[in-house]
Amino acid sequence: MERRVTELWYQERPRPSLLQPLSWLYGAIVGARRRAYGAGWLRSERVGRPVVVVGNLTAGGTGKTPLTIWLARELGARGLQVGIVSRGYGARVGHEPRLVNAASSWQELGDEPVILARRSGCPTMVSADRVAAARALIDRGVEVILADDGLQHLRLERDCEIVVIDGARGFGNGRLLPAGPLRESLERLRQADVLVVNGTPTHGSLLPALAGRTSLGMRLAATEALPLDGGAARPLAAFGGQCVHAVAGIGNPQRFFTMLQSHGMEVVAHPFPDHHAFATRELEFGDRLPVLMTEKDAVKCPSFADGRLWYVPVAAELSAVDARELLARVLLKVRGPEAAGGRM
Repeated sequence: MERRVTELWYQERPRPSLLQPLSWLYGAIVGARRRAYGAGWLRSERVGRPVVVVGNLTAGGTGKTPLTIWLARELGARGLQVGIVSRGYGARVGHEPRLVNAASSWQELGDEPVILARRSGCPTMVSADRVAAARALIDRGVEVILADDGLQHLRLERDCEIVVIDGARGFGNGRLLPAGPLRESLERLRQADVLVVNGTPTHGSLLPALAGRTSLGMRLAATEALPLDGGAARPLAAFGGQCVHAVAGIGNPQRFFTMLQSHGMEVVAHPFPDHHAFATRELEFGDRLPVLMTEKDAVKCPSFADGRLWYVPVAAELSAVDARELLARVLLKVRGPEAAGGRM
């Protein structure tokens, strides 16, 4: 069902939908909430340190978590103490902030926060109350807060907004949830400080939506696979020409399958819902072929690792020009014009 809904959402030419009245209702609620914040009836809260939100306008994955990791590392390399806040999809937390570390349980704190903590090396805090999470990080000496997701979480006042867009899926049929993938109207793009397109911008919805707007480009790069049961990494090129099972429980599984195919693999694709909690039997395919999965999936599978199972970490890559531009815009918001120009 989820796969079928996603296919309908991301068609370039939308068909009539019985869900459209619900989309109108959803849009009215979202608009009323934003107006309430704008009028001061609901209050956004500043936390005393700059906040940078890395989010998306559509449901599903766009690559915002790898970009958050990239940005955390780049800001850290420029002498800033960076912390990350996340809601943690499916996390068993309330409003009390919880610190994530590399050994944290994904069942308790969420799969993406565990990856953020491991890959960024930054203190990462999970809470249903992002304001409380940000303040907890500040108490630990953090100078800049990165919010992974949270574009629609208006209670946390932000200094910079980065919207990440999937180049292959764009804005889908251009409709709001549940008739389409949009969390907010495309008018929201005008308020963002930076637009980043992940991958080649091929979807037909991108050209009209981004007309007159400058966007930066990124791609997700992978070079190796790591065994879940420990041991040495193996170059992805070493799997070239082989038939492999590819497992992906992410927002856009096809992106992972296409990436493996680009390395010369014959891929038997096994898509699962985003944030899927795997069972051992779901990774048993009746043969001894290698099973390659995303890092987000691997976080949930160490207890039944065996020699067949590998995961493929990805990293955000930007051209030198786009990397300088992105950092300049973020530093402009974080440190002001003089610091942004002087630290590049």
